[in-house]
Amino acid sequence: MNATRRLAGLAMVATLFLIAESGLSVFAQAPATGQDASAAKGPKYTQAEYNAEQACAAEKVPATVIKCADDFVSKYPNSDLLVYIYPLYFSAYTQLKNPQKVIEYADKLVALGDKAEPGVRYQALYARALSCASLNIKDTDPSAKDNATKCRDAAQLGLKTLDEIKKPDTTSVEDFAKQKQAPAILFNYTAGNAAMTLKDYAAAVASFKAVLALNPDDPVAYYNVGRAYQAMTPPQQMDAFWYFAKAVTAKGATEAQAKQIKTYLRKLIANYQGGNVCDSLTDAELNELLQLAGTSAERPESYKLPSSADLDAVRNGPPVMTIASVVTDLKAGGDKAKITWLAACGLEFPEVPGKLIEVVPGTDAIVLKIAFVTSDDEFEKATTPNMDVKAVGQPDAARVEKDNVVHFTGTLVGYDPDPAFFLHWEKAKVKEEDIPKEKGAPKKPVRKPVARKPAAKPS
Repeated sequence: MNATRRLAGLAMVATLFLIAESGLSVFAQAPATGQDASAAKGPKYTQAEYNAEQACAAEKVPATVIKCADDFVSKYPNSDLLVYIYPLYFSAYTQLKNPQKVIEYADKLVALGDKAEPGVRYQALYARALSCASLNIKDTDPSAKDNATKCRDAAQLGLKTLDEIKKPDTTSVEDFAKQKQAPAILFNYTAGNAAMTLKDYAAAVASFKAVLALNPDDPVAYYNVGRAYQAMTPPQQMDAFWYFAKAVTAKGATEAQAKQIKTYLRKLIANYQGGNVCDSLTDAELNELLQLAGTSAERPESYKLPSSADLDAVRNGPPVMTIASVVTDLKAGGDKAKITWLAACGLEFPEVPGKLIEVVPGTDAIVLKIAFVTSDDEFEKATTPNMDVKAVGQPDAARVEKDNVVHFTGTLVGYDPDPAFFLHWEKAKVKEEDIPKEKGAPKKPVRKPVARKPAAKPS
């Protein structure tokens, strides 16, 4: 399972805990016939209907409640008391963890319209929203679009119905607003998740931002906004990166959540820039973004990362990037230096020219201290190095003589900006023609044989 799928699951978990926080979930009871059954606007039902409804409401075991309600509906299919029977159904099916049945009976209650008071309709829509969350709708399901559309419509109606509920006289305005916060978050989560399934990403952004307006510390909502921006055509990558970063820095994020989303965000940035930017630079970009997200509520208009296309344009031109142009741009500083360094770091440059100032021998590598030069005049004036070049697997490079011209091919891995401008190279190979031949051992003098006297002739 990929990171996006795992993180998307966090949104589902976030919705499920909300029911415990809602103070508005009050199941309505049918009024006794002697109380208001005769009122002009009140429900019309017989004492027998009322007694049957009350018997169902008194049951505690879900299966028994359902059987009792089935009997009631069979006997009184058009009863005004259905507005109290249907909540018994979806309450029982919620306990039995049957979201499809919860949705079925919640929809039946909502279909009664104004026959059900706003508080009762809210109750049905709230239960329905929770069931939508537990359905875990997948894009590949044949009924995904239909289910998502119904979930979104019900969630939007839930928000509207929530506004219609009148504040009890015994509840303060502040407390009533707090009680409505959790269900409002649930409805917006449900609408946002449904919009993602329907690929209506702008609507998803609006819904998840509505969650953040109610709870600005919710890391899952930040993550989902980022996911919606990323899914747009074309992807809104800067907005996506920003909201992923906000998820990492959100006060409500657990250590595990922050770590998981941070790792995911780093991969996104690396891929966005082509996957060939130095790791140290990607880390720096990530840390800069997280620092900014931790201190700013909104993404600054100035925040932007160069894409792989931007970096390729710097590398391939016109004009084509060379080590000379890299040095010029890096010394200039500013945005030009920044994008040039992103494009150049980690690249191999061929035949880089310079004047050797010092050789530092080593067991694993030889480090050459070199002054970068591009002309005879620069060569003559160069006295201090501005490059260290690590030559590996080439012990003969130690024979290069001081103050001589040297060329090497190497990977540019780091630089220090002015005033002490310095380039750092690894995996370098010195041009063979620039390495002096090893001097042979001096020849030993040829020893002349000692002259021998001729043997005496026999007499």
